[in-house]
Amino acid sequence: GTVQADVALLMVPADGNFTTVKQKGDHKAGEIQGQTRQHARLLNLLGVKQFIIGVNKMDCDAAGYKESRYTEIRDEMINMLTKVGWKKDFIEDSVPVLPISGWMGDNLLNKSTNMTWWKGVDVVLPDGKKLFIDTLLDALNDMVAVPQRNDDAPMRLPVSGIYKIKG
Repeated sequence: GTVQADVALLMVPADGNFTTVKQKGDHKAGEIQGQTRQHARLLNLLGVKQFIIGVNKMDCDAAGYKESRYTEIRDEMINMLTKVGWKKDFIEDSVPVLPISGWMGDNLLNKSTNMTWWKGVDVVLPDGKKLFIDTLLDALNDMVAVPQRNDDAPMRLPVSGIYKIKG
């Protein structure tokens, strides 16, 4: 799974669940850490270098396709990502944060007419070049690159557990 990931698409909801998915959590108080926070930390620890954030459910009542809701979530995500170990300049320069609606298809393949305020985002690629991104398709097709691999190197296989099953 994640150990071999070349790119990550971290989805965060624009509805009321956003607070839950990013919460810090406190083991002693019985508060569970938000799943988005856990995933962001794991992606960083595992060395995933290509990263996209989708602010999903922009069509819901809580978001209402509003720029203010998108901006609030984008800023909170940048803050949270830096707290779990990501470099702030990398997140701000090289990670597109895209307002989308999976249900309605907004900013997935084509630019949304429901979010006229969205003007796209420039991202800095590893080679230093800038790339303009409007949609999730743009990010996946144009930003993401297959990393160079040494096909002659020994195979490495991560093992998460060994089980002896009698029978």
